[in-house]
Amino acid sequence: MKNKKARERGTMKALILVGGYGTRLRPLTLTCPKPIVPLCNKPMLMHQISAMAAVGVTEVVLAVSYQPEVLEAELKPYGDKLGVKITFSREDPDHPLGTAGPIGLAKDILCEGGEPFFVFNSDVICSFPLKQMLDFHRSRPAERRAQGTILVTKVTDPSKFGVVIYHPETDYHIERFVEKPKEFVGDRINAGMYILEPSVFDGDLIAPRRMSIEREVFPVLAARGTLYAMPLEGFWADVGQPRDFVKGTGLLLPQLPECDVNDHDATKTRAAAEGWTCVSPVLVDPSATVAAGAVLGPNTVIGPNCTVGATARIKNSTVMRGAAVLDGAYVADSIVGWRSRVGRWAHVVNMTVLAENVKLADEVYANGALVLPHKDVSVSVPEPTIIM
Repeated sequence: MKNKKARERGTMKALILVGGYGTRLRPLTLTCPKPIVPLCNKPMLMHQISAMAAVGVTEVVLAVSYQPEVLEAELKPYGDKLGVKITFSREDPDHPLGTAGPIGLAKDILCEGGEPFFVFNSDVICSFPLKQMLDFHRSRPAERRAQGTILVTKVTDPSKFGVVIYHPETDYHIERFVEKPKEFVGDRINAGMYILEPSVFDGDLIAPRRMSIEREVFPVLAARGTLYAMPLEGFWADVGQPRDFVKGTGLLLPQLPECDVNDHDATKTRAAAEGWTCVSPVLVDPSATVAAGAVLGPNTVIGPNCTVGATARIKNSTVMRGAAVLDGAYVADSIVGWRSRVGRWAHVVNMTVLAENVKLADEVYANGALVLPHKDVSVSVPEPTIIM
């Protein structure tokens, strides 16, 4: 009865492990904290927070060590709109607490109300089956009530990950973890989303010190028989580095309600009216300008106040707020950062990333270039390199 009343009052909490400098997503994160880099025209974290709000989470703790003031200014309006309080738990950037210590630091908030709470890695996107996770977590056998539930996803090459060994034929309890197995033992890995009970704090199993949840907490819960695995059905991606960001964008786009992929969606209607071509899925902000003759898609995002010139071709790419891709330019498998400019008939391919305010001259060829902010590029870059 107590838990039922707590749910009715809306006391569920969540914590997102945001981390520090976002080095894997550079050069974009040199001028923008990773959690608010736009993924499908929305701050990356808001995809997770929106999913949490939908299942009744009322407070989300962001465990951060880098630019919390910038994050707060950007995310608070979104949280207010969703009815979710966003709280910041700050770590010392010179003394990071790992993947369990930040949970210990936020113990008082997470345990308020006595409900289970979510923990997410910030880089992860998927179909977010949070209601199913809660139902699964609460339905475990009474004699071995769950203290933790891990969402697991299937991968084609498990040798690169830590594999989760569990028993779907019985009650899905986790037996053990095998780090980067040389021989096949399974193909399910930790998807970076958990549900934990307040009891995980008992005996300082999780404490506000440098700790690894994967190496110091989960094995203990598995040995107790109170840690379970719920298989994820559907897509999953870690979007923490450029190649995965582009891939994850393509996986996420068809799932968005504002990005219908049938032949009658609003984007195709707009394209027909304005004389450009849409190859779904494509997401174009209403404030963006797309000239006649341009071809967008598939898996393409055009951000607010962007300009796409006549006969430009963009596919498998994201163009961020205020950027311009001029007449005849070709952009594929790449990211064009805020207020950057791709010149006429320029060619941008092979995971090129233009950071904020980069100017690529007309007819320049960029192949796998990572260009730091505020740079002018006037000569072609035929081989992958970093331009500082």
